Amino acid sequence: MARRKSNAPPKATRQPAKQKFSSAERSSLYASREAAKVLGTALRGDAERRAVASIKSLVFSPSVRNKRGTFALVCETLKHLTVIKEVLEIANALNSKWKRQEPLVYIICYDILFGKEPPLIGDAEKFLMKRKDALVSSLATLLVRKKAETVDKLLGVSQLNGNSPLKPRYVHVNTLKMDVDSAVQELGKLYKVQKDETVPDLLVMPPGSDLHAHHLVKNGRTFLQGKGSAMVAVALQPEADWEVIDACAAPGNKTINLAALMKGQGKIIACELNEERVKRLEQTIKLSGATNIEVSHGDFLGLNPEDPSFAKVRAILLDPSCSGSGTITDRLDHLLPSHSADNKNYDSIRLHKLAVFQKKALAHALSFPQVERVVYSTCSIHQIENEDVVSSVLPLASSLGFELATPFPQWQRRGLPVLAGSEHLLRMDPEEDKEGFFIALFTKTSKLENSNSSEIPERECRRRRKQGHPFLWPKVFFRAWNGRMSSFISSSNSEDYVS
Repeated sequence: MARRKSNAPPKATRQPAKQKFSSAERSSLYASREAAKVLGTALRGDAERRAVASIKSLVFSPSVRNKRGTFALVCETLKHLTVIKEVLEIANALNSKWKRQEPLVYIICYDILFGKEPPLIGDAEKFLMKRKDALVSSLATLLVRKKAETVDKLLGVSQLNGNSPLKPRYVHVNTLKMDVDSAVQELGKLYKVQKDETVPDLLVMPPGSDLHAHHLVKNGRTFLQGKGSAMVAVALQPEADWEVIDACAAPGNKTINLAALMKGQGKIIACELNEERVKRLEQTIKLSGATNIEVSHGDFLGLNPEDPSFAKVRAILLDPSCSGSGTITDRLDHLLPSHSADNKNYDSIRLHKLAVFQKKALAHALSFPQVERVVYSTCSIHQIENEDVVSSVLPLASSLGFELATPFPQWQRRGLPVLAGSEHLLRMDPEEDKEGFFIALFTKTSKLENSNSSEIPERECRRRRKQGHPFLWPKVFFRAWNGRMSSFISSSNSEDYVS
């Protein structure tokens, strides 16, 4: 018997209604993901001792939209990170899925325990909020175990608040795009502006002047740069038609300084080994409008001084990876796990490894046959990275016709008196100058015998390396500028921070 066809309309398949979120909820979700990305990058770099950039540089990169919110959330999470990790361990709150997303978990846990309770709009938020009671209970257990009355006492007030002195805001005018007087006039609409007495094109503004979103910064007419970093290219004094190598160029502020000093003429070869930092370097160059810079993605130590393509190189700026101990407050590296009290022995080993690289790089820079000026700089306060490095290459430098010259003769603070010629070296003091910095300038004053042979410098380098020169090794100790030991270690160069 045939079935009768039903005239009833087919039942519509019900689709689950899309949940609508408020703009505040969406903003909170996006902010936590932005902060987690920055935090993850910083923690990975710290664990590998190969930081792509400082925390400030990561936060204030063009890709981060909510810079203020992200900066605050990342810093507060890092300040509380040791507590957050212990709470999660006591609560046994994470499964394998969320252990793979630890930076996001840390950010949300900070909000649950110490900040503003996050909205339930993301999977991570929902997962952790279900375990809120366990997390709060675990925090109470931790306080009892540590015999601390409050979280502040558990962390230590000094860690939370810091004691860094107020530092002026320095702004370097990119004269490829704008003249200094116009910048003074424009920035003077918001803050009091003065011209720096030492560095041409550098402006000084009151501490706390917030210019990260200012149109002159966003369009590359000005760059936020510390005074020590801004002094380096000026110390090199390249002429407009020269070819110059920036040996460890990223993130690129000093490269731009060189391009401006050379009035956009000549040629700058900007070397950078790390792929992520190359991207950052290229972004900086594009923003600046400089057209005389050639980016070389590779190791400066891999360049052959005898290669004809470097025959016209007249100056080299070498600002290699260093401990960053002079700009530790600016970079916020003291918040990272590697800077805990448990890592002091590792820090000493790290300093010696850095010094080995620094000596090799400086000896290599001096070996280019036609080079007349070499600047070596660090944002370190440690003798082992500064005077000891210079002292170790002096025999080689002398054999190649170089001697120490005096950058910024009017500057009062000079090198530690541990080598002949220390009066030529330049130091900045973290207390007096609000940052620690070191600059050494080598200038070629005489021609080598048989100077027609471009093989002499490299051959001399090889001979002296076999003899052990320039790697005279100091005992296992290091001294800071004021005689105090510092345990702040990171992988950085001197411009990896935003003032």
